[in-house]
Amino acid sequence: MYRKFTIALLAILLSPLCTTAQPRPKLVVGITVDQMRWDYLYRFYDEYTDGGFRRMLNEGYTLEDCQINYVPTITAVGHTSIFTGSTPAIHGIAGNNYLQNGKMGYCCQDTTVAPVGTNNKKVRCSPRLMLTTTIGDELKTATNWRSKVVGVSFKDRAAILPAGHQADAAYWFDDKTCHFVTSTYYMQELPKWVNKLNKQIKRISYDSIRYSPYGNQLTADMAKAVVENERLGQRGECDMLTVSFSCTDMVGHTFGTHSPKTHQQYIELDKQLADLFTYLDQKVGKGQWLAFLAADHGAANSVQQNLDHNIPAGEWYGGEEKSAIEKTLKEKFGNTENLVYRIFDYKVALDHEAIRRQGLDEQQVRDAVVAHFDWRHPHVMFAADMERLHLYTMPDFIRERIQNGYHRGRSGDIQLVMRPGHFDTWRGIGYGTTHGIWAPYDNHIPFVLMGWGVPHGSSAAECHITDIAATVCSLIHVQMPSGCIGHAVKLE
Repeated sequence: MYRKFTIALLAILLSPLCTTAQPRPKLVVGITVDQMRWDYLYRFYDEYTDGGFRRMLNEGYTLEDCQINYVPTITAVGHTSIFTGSTPAIHGIAGNNYLQNGKMGYCCQDTTVAPVGTNNKKVRCSPRLMLTTTIGDELKTATNWRSKVVGVSFKDRAAILPAGHQADAAYWFDDKTCHFVTSTYYMQELPKWVNKLNKQIKRISYDSIRYSPYGNQLTADMAKAVVENERLGQRGECDMLTVSFSCTDMVGHTFGTHSPKTHQQYIELDKQLADLFTYLDQKVGKGQWLAFLAADHGAANSVQQNLDHNIPAGEWYGGEEKSAIEKTLKEKFGNTENLVYRIFDYKVALDHEAIRRQGLDEQQVRDAVVAHFDWRHPHVMFAADMERLHLYTMPDFIRERIQNGYHRGRSGDIQLVMRPGHFDTWRGIGYGTTHGIWAPYDNHIPFVLMGWGVPHGSSAAECHITDIAATVCSLIHVQMPSGCIGHAVKLE
């Protein structure tokens, strides 16, 4: 009798009815809109449909004060930080291009892989330079690798980095063939359904695609094709799709934040999102999928626009500044060879080999570069040796952003902090724009959640880009990524 009772009790305890596993949505969709300022949610609100951005705002939960807590506010860094909950100091993606073994390299370059679907060598890409896990990596581990994770974007880095190290696939748009490609990090050949979709793409120029809403439409079509053909959210497991819309950034850089082309991008993207959401309702089930929307960075209003309206602004040219620094160093140390390797992302990278060859004291060179940017500089507000950041007088919140964005060996040596409205650009930009600094126009981004497990509401409490991964992981009951420094936002 005792033995029968024990067996019966074990059967009950081990039955599915008694499992302690937490429920999860059928599908998680992480949406990034490249260069989307927070205020774009509301600037075009009256023109949005009920099914896109408005649906997210009216059905979901909005974090109105989500800020990027590092510099530089750059595409690859933003995508990585959203999905890792970390910063360059930890996840290692210090820019789109940054120092690798003393030379500039691309954030996703990987010479050990080959392109798939093209002969373009630029497609030799993977996430191997990213040093931490992502939401998708942790989801796959939590389900004993039964979940599928796929990344889609126009840009390679925006498909690869969000999807993570364990992604089943990442697809991006090749500027030579004008169709979606991948690398051997993921597979040896494109699936038949990808080839079929590629054949349906209009044979027009790359510029005609990336500077029109058609580029984002192709991204949305690819996202739906992934759900359809990989059966994401339809297999009895929680799957993940990361989608980044890149053409908003390309148009913004060229035409600016108040251009009719930028306006058109967002009106059309709203319709494309509405169509994607309707598709997910039908394919996965309304209320069965969780979506979150964020941006990798914002964008400044153009210098020319600001000047037209009496707002302080100025164009700064990194290349010309490099020459000016070299002149200062030659005056101080004599007729030396050049000591500055490069200026990138508002950082000065020294040529350490040149300094050693000439027997100079590196700290004295660092101090001389910092002194070059004194209070009279028309564009730079502060300059700081990144290894001695604690010595400089500047607001604590700026110092923290510099510290969070500094990865030793990848980030250069001297950080430049620009005045508001002043940024690195190129001559003749006109009303175009860029991004990269600490100011609100670059670091204030949207963060909206909608769908499974999300109540309707909003909060004006400050949160950070690093809180996004923590919040999503909390909702779907998986561990935070390995380098996450964020905190789960309470939705109430």
